[in-house]
Amino acid sequence: MKINKFSLKIPKDAGWLLPGLEVKRWFILIITGAILAAIGLCIISGLRPVYRLIDIIMNITQMMPPGLTGWLLIIIGAACFCIGWLKTNYSILDANNDRTRHALLEDLYRRRRLNRGPKIVAIGGGTGLSTMLKGIKKLTNNITAVVTVGDDGGSSGKLREELGVLPPGDIRSCIAALADDEDLVAKLFQFRFKDCAGLSGHSFGNLFLTAMCAITGDMVRAVKESSKVLSIRGRVLPSTLDDMRLAAEMEDGSIIKGESNIPESGKKIKRLFTEPANCKPLEDAIWAIHDADLIILGPGSLYTSVIPNLLIKDIAKAVHESKAKKIYVCNIMTQPGETDGFTVSDHIKTLISHAQYDKIIDAVLVNTDLPENLTAPYKDAGSVPVVVDTKEINKLGIQIVQKNLIEDKRYEDGHSSFIRHSPQRLARIIYYWFRKHEKDTI
Repeated sequence: MKINKFSLKIPKDAGWLLPGLEVKRWFILIITGAILAAIGLCIISGLRPVYRLIDIIMNITQMMPPGLTGWLLIIIGAACFCIGWLKTNYSILDANNDRTRHALLEDLYRRRRLNRGPKIVAIGGGTGLSTMLKGIKKLTNNITAVVTVGDDGGSSGKLREELGVLPPGDIRSCIAALADDEDLVAKLFQFRFKDCAGLSGHSFGNLFLTAMCAITGDMVRAVKESSKVLSIRGRVLPSTLDDMRLAAEMEDGSIIKGESNIPESGKKIKRLFTEPANCKPLEDAIWAIHDADLIILGPGSLYTSVIPNLLIKDIAKAVHESKAKKIYVCNIMTQPGETDGFTVSDHIKTLISHAQYDKIIDAVLVNTDLPENLTAPYKDAGSVPVVVDTKEINKLGIQIVQKNLIEDKRYEDGHSSFIRHSPQRLARIIYYWFRKHEKDTI
């Protein structure tokens, strides 16, 4: 059997002896209790065979070294009891085939191990957040994803306008990312209906969450119940239950309303705001932020995925006040219509100005080593690598963490390649930074 966490290869049934499962102690307790109970019962009943058995054992010990006899009896007794215990449990679970049996063992090992992981709150939305969650879930089960609900385009926008529900798109992607059977759930949730009257353009996941919302009464309960069904690691929370709409004031003074319209305006954004102006945060999100060991902002579209969460004043305040370590994952490339010409420090300054608090991040994680052949297709769309302006970042008192973050596997779409963050690299680097920073402050 192979345990994913450490890629250990061990004999199949010996896996039950791995440290951290909290099983061996119960083996010992059961064995001790059974022996003591059996002896006690025999003594109370006055059964003479008990004394004859003791005489036989004493005679054997005269022919063999006492230590060898004792250990032999212990090993034989323990082995018999453990085999019986395992077989009984496998029968109860109806898990007589190796695949189910050892999937159970691996799941137990993973849950015991990951349940002791750090409490992480990831704030954002879109593809960036769900990508990172795929890696983070392999480090801890204590994950809370706080997701923006400002989306008004595509399937989410249609459901929002027609049924009055919170846009489920970003929430759906995060649930799929945190699911145990990630590949299957992702394919199911991302499945999009085509050439179907009334369903064309909608994804199954969006319809599923919308139906659950109608059954349970609100999106929070819908996500909670969906998470149970899909056995996700951690939890996904909308940042607010209010009907939050995004709007932007442009440099020329014009106002553009709607998340999907802002990047398409072709104008430079001066500031982002919400309608209504004072959206009420979800209380569970506030509690999670205050209780967190680590808070991660991004990656994702600066103005339409990350900042919308910080426009909810109580969330920005909670991040500011939280004693957690805080890191911002900067985008690899600039985004046309949002961050044209932005450097890393521009991203940070924009975050701080919209949050209205200067202590919302301790460090920024940026990518290095980006081959020119990968960036060439982006130039035609006006997207270029985000420049790391070290001096300006240092002036802000923000630590810079520079690592290779891109996915080695290229995603092909026709003739173009997409630059994407690697979930595993993101998670590993953030975790190492967190542990080092945590030790430095102890």
